[in-house]
Amino acid sequence: MREDTRRWIEADKKHCWHPFTPQGIWEQGDPLVLTRGEGAWLWDSEGRKYLDGNSSIWTNIHGHHQPALDAAITRQLAAVAHTSYLGFANPLASELAERLCGLFPGGTLERVFFSDDGSTAIECAMKMAIQYRQQTGEPERIGFIAFEQAYHGDTMGAASLGGVARFHERFRKHGTPVTFVTGIEALRHLPSEAIRQSCAVVIEPLIQGVNEMRPWPKGMLCELRAWCDAHEVHLILDEVMTGFGRTGKMFACHHEEVIPDFLCVAKGLTGGYMPMAATLTTGEVYDAFLGPAENAFYYGHSYTANPLGCAVALASLEVFETERTLEKLEPKISLLAELLGDLKHPAVKAVRQCGFVAGIELAEGLGTKACLAMREHGLLTRPIRDTVVLMLPLCTTEEEIRMAVSAIGEALARVTA
Repeated sequence: MREDTRRWIEADKKHCWHPFTPQGIWEQGDPLVLTRGEGAWLWDSEGRKYLDGNSSIWTNIHGHHQPALDAAITRQLAAVAHTSYLGFANPLASELAERLCGLFPGGTLERVFFSDDGSTAIECAMKMAIQYRQQTGEPERIGFIAFEQAYHGDTMGAASLGGVARFHERFRKHGTPVTFVTGIEALRHLPSEAIRQSCAVVIEPLIQGVNEMRPWPKGMLCELRAWCDAHEVHLILDEVMTGFGRTGKMFACHHEEVIPDFLCVAKGLTGGYMPMAATLTTGEVYDAFLGPAENAFYYGHSYTANPLGCAVALASLEVFETERTLEKLEPKISLLAELLGDLKHPAVKAVRQCGFVAGIELAEGLGTKACLAMREHGLLTRPIRDTVVLMLPLCTTEEEIRMAVSAIGEALARVTA
Protein backbone atom coordinates (compact mmCIF):
# COMPACT_ATOMS: atom_id res chain seq x y z
CA MET A 1 0.00 0.00 0.00
CA ARG A 2 1.29 3.44 -0.91
CA GLU A 3 2.42 5.70 1.90
CA ASP A 4 -0.13 8.42 1.10
CA THR A 5 -2.97 5.85 1.02
CA ARG A 6 -1.98 4.56 4.44
CA ARG A 7 -1.83 8.12 5.80
CA TRP A 8 -5.31 8.97 4.48
CA ILE A 9 -6.82 5.78 5.90
CA GLU A 10 -5.25 6.35 9.30
CA ALA A 11 -6.54 9.93 9.42
CA ASP A 12 -9.98 8.74 8.35
CA LYS A 13 -10.16 6.12 11.09
CA LYS A 14 -8.93 8.59 13.66
CA HIS A 15 -11.15 11.56 12.83
CA CYS A 16 -13.93 10.84 10.30
CA TRP A 17 -17.52 9.71 10.83
CA HIS A 18 -19.23 8.22 7.78
CA PRO A 19 -22.96 8.27 6.90
CA PHE A 20 -25.05 5.09 7.16
CA THR A 21 -21.98 3.26 8.40
CA PRO A 22 -21.53 1.18 11.56
CA GLN A 23 -18.24 2.78 12.59
CA GLY A 24 -17.11 -0.20 14.64
CA ILE A 25 -17.22 -2.39 11.54
CA TRP A 26 -15.70 0.36 9.38
CA GLU A 27 -12.61 0.54 11.57
CA GLN A 28 -11.89 -3.17 11.14
CA GLY A 29 -10.84 -2.98 7.49
CA ASP A 30 -9.18 -0.63 5.04
CA PRO A 31 -11.59 1.41 2.90
CA LEU A 32 -11.08 2.34 -0.72
CA VAL A 33 -9.81 5.90 -1.06
CA LEU A 34 -11.35 7.28 -4.27
CA THR A 35 -9.24 9.94 -5.95
CA ARG A 36 -10.43 10.64 -9.51
CA GLY A 37 -13.03 9.87 -12.14
CA GLU A 38 -13.56 9.88 -15.89
CA GLY A 39 -16.85 9.10 -17.58
CA ALA A 40 -18.52 6.19 -15.79
CA TRP A 41 -15.26 5.18 -14.10
CA LEU A 42 -13.56 5.86 -10.77
CA TRP A 43 -9.99 5.23 -9.60
CA ASP A 44 -8.73 4.62 -6.08
CA SER A 45 -5.49 5.84 -4.52
CA GLU A 46 -3.77 2.58 -5.47
CA GLY A 47 -4.52 3.10 -9.16
CA ARG A 48 -7.30 0.50 -9.43
CA LYS A 49 -10.20 1.25 -11.80
CA TYR A 50 -13.91 0.66 -11.09
CA LEU A 51 -17.17 1.21 -12.96
CA ASP A 52 -19.30 3.58 -10.84
CA GLY A 53 -22.16 1.14 -10.32
CA ASN A 54 -24.33 3.37 -8.13
CA SER A 55 -23.49 6.75 -9.69
CA SER A 56 -21.67 7.84 -6.52
CA ILE A 57 -24.78 7.33 -4.38
CA TRP A 58 -27.29 8.05 -7.15
CA THR A 59 -25.97 11.50 -8.03
CA ASN A 60 -23.84 11.32 -11.18
CA ILE A 61 -25.73 11.70 -14.44
CA HIS A 62 -23.42 12.45 -17.39
CA GLY A 63 -20.23 10.94 -15.99
CA HIS A 64 -17.26 12.23 -14.06
CA HIS A 65 -15.02 14.98 -15.43
CA GLN A 66 -17.65 15.82 -18.07
CA PRO A 67 -16.17 18.59 -20.26
CA ALA A 68 -19.27 20.81 -20.53
CA LEU A 69 -19.95 20.63 -16.79
CA ASP A 70 -16.30 21.24 -15.92
CA ALA A 71 -16.27 24.28 -18.21
CA ALA A 72 -19.45 25.71 -16.70
CA ILE A 73 -17.99 25.65 -13.19
CA THR A 74 -14.67 27.10 -14.40
CA ARG A 75 -16.42 29.98 -16.18
CA GLN A 76 -18.50 30.83 -13.15
CA LEU A 77 -15.53 30.53 -10.81
CA ALA A 78 -13.79 33.22 -12.85
CA ALA A 79 -16.67 35.57 -11.96
CA VAL A 80 -17.69 34.71 -8.39
CA ALA A 81 -18.03 31.50 -6.37
CA HIS A 82 -20.90 32.51 -4.11
CA THR A 83 -23.22 35.42 -3.41
CA SER A 84 -26.06 35.71 -0.94
CA TYR A 85 -29.57 34.90 -2.17
CA LEU A 86 -31.20 36.51 0.87
CA GLY A 87 -32.57 39.73 -0.58
CA PHE A 88 -30.42 39.49 -3.73
CA ALA A 89 -30.66 37.65 -7.04
CA ASN A 90 -28.09 36.10 -9.33
CA PRO A 91 -28.34 35.58 -13.10
CA LEU A 92 -27.90 31.82 -13.18
CA ALA A 93 -30.46 31.16 -10.44
CA SER A 94 -33.00 33.12 -12.48
CA GLU A 95 -32.17 31.12 -15.61
CA LEU A 96 -32.18 27.78 -13.80
CA ALA A 97 -35.56 28.43 -12.16
CA GLU A 98 -36.97 29.34 -15.56
CA ARG A 99 -35.55 26.18 -17.15
CA LEU A 100 -36.86 23.91 -14.40
CA CYS A 101 -40.36 25.36 -14.58
CA GLY A 102 -40.18 25.03 -18.36
CA LEU A 103 -39.94 21.25 -18.01
CA PHE A 104 -43.64 21.26 -17.03
CA PRO A 105 -46.75 22.66 -18.75
CA GLY A 106 -47.28 26.39 -18.38
CA GLY A 107 -49.37 27.45 -15.41
CA THR A 108 -48.47 24.38 -13.32
CA LEU A 109 -45.16 24.38 -11.44
CA GLU A 110 -44.21 28.05 -11.58
CA ARG A 111 -42.01 28.73 -8.54
CA VAL A 112 -38.65 27.33 -7.42
CA PHE A 113 -37.16 27.41 -3.93
CA PHE A 114 -33.48 26.40 -3.87
CA SER A 115 -31.81 24.56 -1.01
CA ASP A 116 -28.89 22.20 -0.46
CA ASP A 117 -29.88 18.51 -0.66
CA GLY A 118 -32.75 16.04 -0.88
CA SER A 119 -33.65 16.25 2.79
CA THR A 120 -33.92 20.03 2.69
CA ALA A 121 -35.95 19.94 -0.53
CA ILE A 122 -38.46 17.72 1.28
CA GLU A 123 -38.25 19.87 4.42
CA CYS A 124 -39.14 22.93 2.33
CA ALA A 125 -42.16 21.21 0.80
CA MET A 126 -43.38 20.08 4.23
CA LYS A 127 -43.07 23.52 5.79
CA MET A 128 -44.66 25.17 2.79
CA ALA A 129 -47.57 22.72 2.89
CA ILE A 130 -48.20 23.36 6.60
CA GLN A 131 -47.84 27.14 6.37
CA TYR A 132 -50.09 27.23 3.29
CA ARG A 133 -52.88 25.67 5.37
CA GLN A 134 -52.28 28.13 8.21
CA GLN A 135 -52.64 31.03 5.81
CA THR A 136 -55.67 29.70 3.94
CA GLY A 137 -57.94 28.97 6.89
CA GLU A 138 -57.11 25.33 7.66
CA PRO A 139 -54.53 25.47 10.48
CA GLU A 140 -55.65 22.09 11.82
CA ARG A 141 -54.22 20.32 8.76
CA ILE A 142 -50.69 19.73 10.02
CA GLY A 143 -50.25 15.99 9.36
CA PHE A 144 -48.85 14.08 6.40
CA ILE A 145 -49.57 10.78 4.73
CA ALA A 146 -46.59 8.68 3.67
CA PHE A 147 -45.94 5.12 2.56
CA GLU A 148 -44.45 2.29 4.54
CA GLN A 149 -40.78 1.57 3.81
CA ALA A 150 -40.41 5.04 2.28
CA TYR A 151 -37.27 7.13 2.65
CA HIS A 152 -37.35 10.89 2.21
CA GLY A 153 -34.23 12.15 3.99
CA ASP A 154 -32.77 12.57 7.44
CA THR A 155 -33.53 16.07 8.69
CA MET A 156 -36.11 15.86 11.47
CA GLY A 157 -39.13 16.71 9.34
CA ALA A 158 -38.10 14.51 6.41
CA ALA A 159 -37.23 11.70 8.81
CA SER A 160 -40.81 11.82 10.12
CA LEU A 161 -41.92 10.62 6.68
CA GLY A 162 -39.51 7.71 6.70
CA GLY A 163 -41.05 4.27 6.90
CA VAL A 164 -37.80 2.38 7.45
CA ALA A 165 -37.59 1.66 11.17
CA ARG A 166 -33.83 1.13 11.19
CA PHE A 167 -33.23 4.72 10.14
CA HIS A 168 -36.10 6.63 11.69
CA GLU A 169 -37.85 4.86 14.56
CA ARG A 170 -35.76 6.37 17.37
CA PHE A 171 -36.64 9.90 16.19
CA ARG A 172 -40.28 9.41 15.25
CA LYS A 173 -41.85 10.90 18.38
CA HIS A 174 -39.86 14.11 17.87
CA GLY A 175 -41.14 14.84 14.37
CA THR A 176 -44.26 15.74 12.43
CA PRO A 177 -47.45 13.63 12.74
CA VAL A 178 -47.57 11.13 9.89
CA THR A 179 -50.07 8.46 8.89
CA PHE A 180 -48.44 5.53 7.07
CA VAL A 181 -50.20 3.44 4.44
CA THR A 182 -49.08 0.45 2.37
CA GLY A 183 -50.53 1.56 -0.94
CA ILE A 184 -53.42 3.14 -2.78
CA GLU A 185 -56.06 0.75 -1.40
CA ALA A 186 -55.01 1.44 2.18
CA LEU A 187 -55.15 5.14 1.38
CA ARG A 188 -58.74 4.81 0.21
CA HIS A 189 -59.71 3.20 3.50
CA LEU A 190 -58.24 5.84 5.78
CA PRO A 191 -60.63 7.27 8.38
CA SER A 192 -62.08 10.61 7.31
CA GLU A 193 -60.62 12.26 10.42
CA ALA A 194 -57.08 11.28 9.40
CA ILE A 195 -57.65 12.80 5.96
CA ARG A 196 -59.10 16.03 7.37
CA GLN A 197 -56.01 16.50 9.54
CA SER A 198 -53.55 15.90 6.67
CA CYS A 199 -52.16 18.61 4.46
CA ALA A 200 -50.22 16.46 1.96
CA VAL A 201 -49.30 13.00 0.72
CA VAL A 202 -45.61 12.30 0.03
CA ILE A 203 -44.33 9.60 -2.33
CA GLU A 204 -41.33 8.57 -4.42
CA PRO A 205 -43.01 8.19 -7.82
CA LEU A 206 -42.74 4.92 -9.76
CA ILE A 207 -40.20 3.29 -7.44
CA GLN A 208 -39.14 3.31 -3.79
CA GLY A 209 -35.36 3.56 -3.63
CA VAL A 210 -34.25 2.63 -0.14
CA ASN A 211 -36.98 -0.03 -0.02
CA GLU A 212 -34.65 -2.26 -2.04
CA MET A 213 -35.70 -0.67 -5.35
CA ARG A 214 -39.38 -1.68 -5.37
CA PRO A 215 -41.50 -0.27 -8.23
CA TRP A 216 -45.08 0.89 -7.69
CA PRO A 217 -47.84 -0.66 -9.84
CA LYS A 218 -48.38 0.99 -13.20
CA GLY A 219 -51.02 3.71 -13.01
CA MET A 220 -50.73 4.09 -9.24
CA LEU A 221 -49.44 7.66 -9.52
CA CYS A 222 -52.44 8.74 -11.59
CA GLU A 223 -54.76 7.19 -9.01
CA LEU A 224 -52.93 8.98 -6.23
CA ARG A 225 -53.26 12.33 -7.99
CA ALA A 226 -56.99 11.76 -8.41
CA TRP A 227 -57.36 10.81 -4.72
CA CYS A 228 -55.51 13.95 -3.63
CA ASP A 229 -57.72 16.12 -5.83
CA ALA A 230 -60.88 14.51 -4.47
CA HIS A 231 -59.82 15.12 -0.85
CA GLU A 232 -58.09 18.50 -1.38
CA VAL A 233 -54.79 17.10 -0.14
CA HIS A 234 -51.54 18.33 -1.69
CA LEU A 235 -49.30 15.88 -3.52
CA ILE A 236 -45.55 16.05 -2.83
CA LEU A 237 -43.36 14.07 -5.21
CA ASP A 238 -39.88 13.13 -4.02
CA GLU A 239 -37.90 12.92 -7.26
CA VAL A 240 -34.54 13.20 -5.52
CA MET A 241 -33.56 9.77 -6.83
CA THR A 242 -35.88 9.36 -9.84
CA GLY A 243 -35.36 12.79 -11.40
CA PHE A 244 -33.15 13.70 -14.34
CA GLY A 245 -33.50 10.65 -16.53
CA ARG A 246 -33.14 7.75 -14.13
CA THR A 247 -36.49 6.23 -15.12
CA GLY A 248 -36.13 6.96 -18.84
CA LYS A 249 -37.88 10.35 -18.81
CA MET A 250 -36.70 13.60 -17.29
CA PHE A 251 -38.93 13.03 -14.26
CA ALA A 252 -40.74 9.90 -13.16
CA CYS A 253 -44.06 11.76 -13.01
CA HIS A 254 -43.80 12.38 -16.77
CA HIS A 255 -44.52 8.69 -17.37
CA GLU A 256 -48.09 9.14 -16.14
CA GLU A 257 -48.42 12.85 -16.96
CA VAL A 258 -48.97 13.73 -13.31
CA ILE A 259 -48.28 17.24 -12.05
CA PRO A 260 -47.71 17.46 -8.29
CA ASP A 261 -48.28 20.41 -6.01
CA PHE A 262 -44.67 20.17 -4.87
CA LEU A 263 -41.76 18.55 -6.70
CA CYS A 264 -38.52 17.92 -4.81
CA VAL A 265 -35.25 17.40 -6.70
CA ALA A 266 -31.58 17.16 -5.72
CA LYS A 267 -28.85 14.54 -6.45
CA GLY A 268 -28.86 14.69 -10.27
CA LEU A 269 -29.83 18.38 -10.43
CA THR A 270 -26.19 19.38 -10.91
CA GLY A 271 -25.22 16.21 -12.74
CA GLY A 272 -23.71 14.93 -9.52
CA TYR A 273 -21.21 17.79 -9.27
CA MET A 274 -22.44 20.08 -6.50
CA PRO A 275 -24.75 19.78 -3.47
CA MET A 276 -27.89 21.58 -4.57
CA ALA A 277 -31.64 21.01 -4.39
CA ALA A 278 -34.88 22.62 -5.48
CA THR A 279 -38.52 22.51 -4.44
CA LEU A 280 -40.93 23.43 -7.24
CA THR A 281 -44.49 24.46 -6.50
CA THR A 282 -47.55 26.12 -8.00
CA GLY A 283 -48.53 29.75 -8.30
CA GLU A 284 -51.49 29.05 -6.03
CA VAL A 285 -49.22 27.91 -3.21
CA TYR A 286 -46.84 30.83 -3.76
CA ASP A 287 -49.66 33.39 -3.67
CA ALA A 288 -50.63 32.29 -0.16
CA PHE A 289 -47.27 33.59 1.09
CA LEU A 290 -47.76 37.10 -0.26
CA GLY A 291 -49.12 40.01 1.76
CA PRO A 292 -47.92 41.01 5.23
CA ALA A 293 -44.42 40.15 6.47
CA GLU A 294 -45.69 37.42 8.76
CA ASN A 295 -46.84 35.49 5.66
CA ALA A 296 -43.28 35.14 4.37
CA PHE A 297 -41.56 31.75 4.19
CA TYR A 298 -38.85 32.21 6.79
CA TYR A 299 -36.58 29.39 5.77
CA GLY A 300 -33.29 29.27 3.90
CA HIS A 301 -29.65 28.28 3.71
CA SER A 302 -26.40 30.22 3.46
CA TYR A 303 -25.62 28.59 0.12
CA THR A 304 -29.11 28.83 -1.37
CA ALA A 305 -28.90 29.28 -5.17
CA ASN A 306 -25.10 29.00 -5.11
CA PRO A 307 -23.86 30.31 -8.50
CA LEU A 308 -21.48 27.39 -9.06
CA GLY A 309 -24.31 24.94 -8.49
CA CYS A 310 -26.64 26.89 -10.77
CA ALA A 311 -23.99 27.03 -13.48
CA VAL A 312 -23.38 23.30 -13.55
CA ALA A 313 -27.12 22.52 -13.26
CA LEU A 314 -27.80 24.62 -16.36
CA ALA A 315 -24.93 22.90 -18.15
CA SER A 316 -26.38 19.50 -17.21
CA LEU A 317 -29.77 20.40 -18.69
CA GLU A 318 -28.00 21.60 -21.83
CA VAL A 319 -26.14 18.28 -22.13
CA PHE A 320 -29.47 16.43 -21.97
CA GLU A 321 -30.45 18.31 -25.14
CA THR A 322 -27.19 18.47 -27.09
CA GLU A 323 -26.30 14.80 -26.48
CA ARG A 324 -29.92 13.56 -26.77
CA THR A 325 -29.38 11.75 -23.47
CA LEU A 326 -32.92 10.47 -22.96
CA GLU A 327 -33.21 9.29 -26.57
CA LYS A 328 -29.94 7.37 -26.31
CA LEU A 329 -30.98 5.90 -22.98
CA GLU A 330 -33.88 3.86 -24.38
CA PRO A 331 -31.78 1.05 -25.94
CA LYS A 332 -29.59 0.95 -22.83
CA ILE A 333 -32.63 0.36 -20.63
CA SER A 334 -33.72 -2.48 -22.92
CA LEU A 335 -30.24 -4.01 -22.88
CA LEU A 336 -30.08 -3.79 -19.09
CA ALA A 337 -33.44 -5.58 -18.82
CA GLU A 338 -32.25 -8.31 -21.20
CA LEU A 339 -28.97 -8.87 -19.35
CA LEU A 340 -30.59 -8.90 -15.92
CA GLY A 341 -33.19 -11.33 -17.22
CA ASP A 342 -30.34 -13.67 -18.16
CA LEU A 343 -28.74 -13.36 -14.71
CA LYS A 344 -29.62 -16.87 -13.63
CA HIS A 345 -28.16 -17.91 -10.30
CA PRO A 346 -29.65 -19.73 -7.30
CA ALA A 347 -28.68 -16.80 -5.06
CA VAL A 348 -30.77 -14.31 -7.08
CA LYS A 349 -34.21 -14.10 -5.46
CA ALA A 350 -35.61 -11.27 -7.58
CA VAL A 351 -34.63 -8.60 -10.08
CA ARG A 352 -36.46 -5.27 -10.00
CA GLN A 353 -36.00 -2.58 -12.65
CA CYS A 354 -37.48 0.82 -13.39
CA GLY A 355 -35.84 2.51 -16.33
CA PHE A 356 -32.09 2.64 -15.76
CA VAL A 357 -32.48 1.76 -12.07
CA ALA A 358 -32.18 -1.84 -10.92
CA GLY A 359 -32.07 -3.85 -7.72
CA ILE A 360 -30.87 -7.46 -7.63
CA GLU A 361 -32.18 -9.12 -4.47
CA LEU A 362 -29.88 -11.87 -3.21
CA ALA A 363 -30.21 -14.63 -0.66
CA GLU A 364 -29.90 -13.51 2.94
CA GLY A 365 -26.43 -12.45 4.01
CA LEU A 366 -24.96 -12.15 0.50
CA GLY A 367 -25.48 -8.44 -0.26
CA THR A 368 -22.31 -7.03 1.27
CA LYS A 369 -20.18 -10.07 0.40
CA ALA A 370 -21.23 -9.88 -3.25
CA CYS A 371 -20.53 -6.16 -3.52
CA LEU A 372 -17.05 -6.61 -2.05
CA ALA A 373 -16.39 -9.41 -4.53
CA MET A 374 -17.58 -7.21 -7.42
CA ARG A 375 -14.67 -4.87 -6.77
CA GLU A 376 -12.31 -7.62 -7.92
CA HIS A 377 -14.19 -7.57 -11.24
CA GLY A 378 -14.13 -3.80 -11.64
CA LEU A 379 -17.60 -2.85 -10.37
CA LEU A 380 -18.17 -0.53 -7.43
CA THR A 381 -21.56 -0.42 -5.73
CA ARG A 382 -23.18 -1.17 -2.36
CA PRO A 383 -26.27 -3.04 -1.26
CA ILE A 384 -29.47 -2.09 0.52
CA ARG A 385 -29.75 -4.99 2.93
CA ASP A 386 -29.22 -7.90 0.51
CA THR A 387 -30.31 -6.06 -2.63
CA VAL A 388 -27.48 -4.98 -4.90
CA VAL A 389 -28.17 -1.56 -6.42
CA LEU A 390 -27.18 -1.04 -10.04
CA MET A 391 -27.69 2.60 -10.98
CA LEU A 392 -25.10 3.52 -13.57
CA PRO A 393 -24.45 7.03 -14.93
CA LEU A 394 -26.61 7.71 -17.98
CA CYS A 395 -23.47 8.06 -20.11
CA THR A 396 -22.55 4.39 -19.53
CA THR A 397 -21.98 2.57 -22.82
CA GLU A 398 -23.59 -0.73 -23.80
CA GLU A 399 -20.21 -2.44 -23.43
CA GLU A 400 -19.92 -1.07 -19.89
CA ILE A 401 -23.45 -2.24 -19.04
CA ARG A 402 -22.49 -5.74 -20.16
CA MET A 403 -19.35 -5.55 -18.05
CA ALA A 404 -21.36 -4.47 -14.97
CA VAL A 405 -23.85 -7.33 -15.18
CA SER A 406 -21.04 -9.78 -15.91
CA ALA A 407 -19.22 -8.57 -12.78
CA ILE A 408 -22.33 -9.28 -10.72
CA GLY A 409 -22.54 -12.82 -12.08
CA GLU A 410 -18.84 -13.48 -11.51
CA ALA A 411 -19.02 -12.12 -7.98
CA LEU A 412 -22.01 -14.34 -7.17
CA ALA A 413 -20.19 -17.38 -8.46
CA ARG A 414 -17.26 -16.53 -6.25
CA VAL A 415 -19.13 -15.87 -3.00
CA THR A 416 -21.33 -18.96 -3.37
CA ALA A 417 -18.56 -21.33 -4.49
